[in-house]
Amino acid sequence: MPGPAMPTLKATRRPACPRCLRPQRTCLCAWVRRTDNHVPLLLLQHPLEVKQAKGSARLLQLSLRDCRCEVGESFDPDALATWLGEGAVLLYPGPGATPGTAAPPLQQAPQRLVMLDGTWRQSRQLLRLNPLLQQLPRLALPEPPPSLYRIRQAQRPEQRSTLEAACVALGRLEDRPAHYAPLLLAFAAWVASLASLASLSSLAPVALRPS
Repeated sequence: MPGPAMPTLKATRRPACPRCLRPQRTCLCAWVRRTDNHVPLLLLQHPLEVKQAKGSARLLQLSLRDCRCEVGESFDPDALATWLGEGAVLLYPGPGATPGTAAPPLQQAPQRLVMLDGTWRQSRQLLRLNPLLQQLPRLALPEPPPSLYRIRQAQRPEQRSTLEAACVALGRLEDRPAHYAPLLLAFAAWVASLASLASLSSLAPVALRPS
């Protein structure tokens, strides 16, 4: 005869904030700073970055008034062309990139700033898989300020978090860098909170297994 049925264990999920969609323990909402940006921002996010706990794109998206985020690797060309519109510029280093200065460096002020959110390898993949992005004029940030992003190691010295790069680029394109200072300060406080959580986790007692 069959034995008694084993009790089923229900999977439990950590409660998430309905606004930022992060677990309550790492909720972003306390560091959101509503910021009006004159130049709209389009974030193209690699799928592997969506659940990255240390990623800054979600805080940036919640803070900027005009910020659109699309997730994927190879985007539909017609949809991408619609999102880009006219006069878009890609924030990306490399050959042909125009150095950003205190005033708009292009022949005319861009109508939209485009950024790729992901690791260096993921951003190159996004660029390779979407030919429309390769056709955009590029903007680079010369000598950006020291990074506040001490919880995640950059692969190149000039790299900055998505939020930092966006604030610096928008501040220079709009010729008002101080406008984005409150958001950068909030970002620094958020980074410190994550570092503190990581430190507390490393001090947690370790359960000893019986020999």
